[in-house]
Amino acid sequence: MDFTYDETTREYLERLRAFMDEHVIPAEPVYAEQAAERSDPWSAPPVIKDLQARARERGLWNLFLPSGSHGAGLTNLQYAPLAEMTGRSPGLAPSALNCAAPDTGNMEILSMFGTEEQRKRWLEPLLNAEIRSAFCMTEPDVASSDASNIRLRIAADGDDYLLDGRKWWTSGALSPDCELLIVMGVTDPDADPYRRQSMVLVPKDTPGVEVGRGLPVFGYTDSTKGGHAEVSFTGVRVPKSNILLGEGEGFRIAQERLGPGRIHHCMRSIGVAERALELMCSRAAERVAFGKPLAEQGVVRESIARARVRIEQARLLVLKTAWLMDTVGNKGARTEISAIKAEVPRMVQDVLDDAIQVHGGAGVSDDVPLAQLWAANRTLRLADGPDEVHFRSIARRELKPYLARSAG
Repeated sequence: MDFTYDETTREYLERLRAFMDEHVIPAEPVYAEQAAERSDPWSAPPVIKDLQARARERGLWNLFLPSGSHGAGLTNLQYAPLAEMTGRSPGLAPSALNCAAPDTGNMEILSMFGTEEQRKRWLEPLLNAEIRSAFCMTEPDVASSDASNIRLRIAADGDDYLLDGRKWWTSGALSPDCELLIVMGVTDPDADPYRRQSMVLVPKDTPGVEVGRGLPVFGYTDSTKGGHAEVSFTGVRVPKSNILLGEGEGFRIAQERLGPGRIHHCMRSIGVAERALELMCSRAAERVAFGKPLAEQGVVRESIARARVRIEQARLLVLKTAWLMDTVGNKGARTEISAIKAEVPRMVQDVLDDAIQVHGGAGVSDDVPLAQLWAANRTLRLADGPDEVHFRSIARRELKPYLARSAG
């Protein structure tokens, strides 16, 4: 077993580390200043475009896509440490590299399932960061962790589909650069529960689409992602050629999208934990209480040690999951994907919480990034399936042979 990164990964890591140190981290206060001054709270501050131009010059672009024709051609295992590094500045780095959700998942969908016309119309401008997109799956009136609950109706009407229903937590929809909504809804309510759903491409400016309020996350607007919007569809008409893959394929597409999305979240989250640990160690070394640095207090040392151990454990499981996705596919790695999605955000939440505690009052302020990182990370225990759903899936597969033996 060899834990050394291959030459390609090391070369990308070296370039990305330099880019983060020279451009991304120094741009964080610039971003904050520009964000405070913008007239549209959902628009991207100009520094994002500046960073994107620099990233493209350095060949640090669309790293998440395994397709060599569109992306860097990296495997999941090669991309993992790169995504982790972007997690050290999650509000800036993923966007700078055009590796930010929800556009990444939407580009993967279009790359895998889009027709040539759909890819030309939507994928190409997304790959070039000329537009943004949103993914409309979650609904306010049902438990959307069970996709069979989805109610938005996609009804055939001649050569068109008519969409009626409501979505929320639609990340990116409030951005003025968002032009495309990928919408999941029911085309055949009488079909098998997992064949009822389909996905269609809906231009955001289609009559009947109304992007409503932005939903705050623990008081933060999360404007880097273009906010999280409530979106209503009232008699929205799109041509049948806008369907992805075909009727009844919505659940399958969702599963294909969410697998890579889940591991990408976990990769970046480890970078968040690493930055939190750095901040915790720096604070502990500099701050004096009861006559000695916090770093000499046993309880603080325990928090630091526990954070290091849990980060290393999580990273190893994420790397194993990435390797399985590369070697046996997403379906073969589904237990591990569920495991990291349930465990990594919990680990990061605990590390952030300890880092906040060491910072005292400063930790819950905006003078350091810990509070905002905590708020964003806490949402990951709900996004792409809540913890309970993933633990349920793991337990079901773990118990299956025992229950079969007992029934026999």
